Amino acid sequence: MQRTKAPFRADEVGSLLRPPRIKEARAKLEKGEISADDLRKVEDMEIEKVVHKQASIGLKLATDGEFRRSWWHFDFLAKLTGCELFHPDEGIQFAGVQTRHEAVRVIGKLDFPDDHPMLAHFRFLKKQCEIAHVMPKMTIPSPAVLHFRGGRKSISKEVYPDIEVFFQDLAKTYRKAVKAFYDAGCRYLQLDDTVWAYLCSQDELNKLRARGEAADNLQEIYARVINYAIAERPADMTITTHVCRGNFRSTWISSGGYEPVAETLLAGTNYDGYFLEYDSERAGGFEPLRYLPKGNKIVVVGVITSKSGQLEKKDDIKRRLEEASKYAPLDQLALSPQCGFASTEEGNVLTEEEQWAKLRLAVDVAKEVWGG
Repeated sequence: MQRTKAPFRADEVGSLLRPPRIKEARAKLEKGEISADDLRKVEDMEIEKVVHKQASIGLKLATDGEFRRSWWHFDFLAKLTGCELFHPDEGIQFAGVQTRHEAVRVIGKLDFPDDHPMLAHFRFLKKQCEIAHVMPKMTIPSPAVLHFRGGRKSISKEVYPDIEVFFQDLAKTYRKAVKAFYDAGCRYLQLDDTVWAYLCSQDELNKLRARGEAADNLQEIYARVINYAIAERPADMTITTHVCRGNFRSTWISSGGYEPVAETLLAGTNYDGYFLEYDSERAGGFEPLRYLPKGNKIVVVGVITSKSGQLEKKDDIKRRLEEASKYAPLDQLALSPQCGFASTEEGNVLTEEEQWAKLRLAVDVAKEVWGG
């Protein structure tokens, strides 16, 4: 049967291809031809349109497409108290391509500021969703993301000589963030997280160890931080996570099935739902879903790729959902694309028309599988 609460049988991860008007306005801002307020007005108009577009294709939720962001994670993290954006010598290496040279580091005591800009972003989204009669979904990076990529060297030893104190402050900062979004009216919050997938990759673990990090206890540390962060959420707030192996201009970073982390992730973290990437062999099989506890938790199976415009066949999607249901009850499953369509402002290599066709397909298949 269909679901009346998030995550929905047909859902989406979050980011959408940036409309040409936003890209043009950002280019003009960089040249000094328009003001930041001019850009905001363009973003407002495009977000209003994209919310109604999501509603029109049958989704029961809408995001703002992350239209105000350059990155899926850095825009949020850099605005935490104690963090700053900087320009390292290299970007993040994906398969055959490297990102812009930007990253975030910790230079002071962590906190979540009352005026974090994404609170205002959510309030605007909420107003548009009320008009369109869909649920607003807010996406932010998981706390694990602030630690994993940069590790100890990206966290000031003067501020945090003891890394355990950093993790304690990180958990408190995110607990404060969860409350702030709830107070702003958010009832559907998602913590996006590449880290759990990286912990499934021997290559990524080797890189971690090569830079002097202890990898063996990270699952337990991250689970503890996440559980503390979301522990006080009210009963009417849904918090999910999305696990991704990298998504930049249709490329990727890591490979490896979920088996190494499945028990900790599915049974050991207290999320309400898990958006799991399953669009390629790099994600492995569905067997790790056996760790999903019986009950109310939902796994949103990402078997529709956001990395190319080729449209999947309904029968193939249904077959894969049937395979997944051998390890987790069909009633505890849902369907979405495997990732967002534009984790960075550059976007993946497909057209807006192809993007919307993928989301319509998710809606149509969900109706046929779980009833309309």
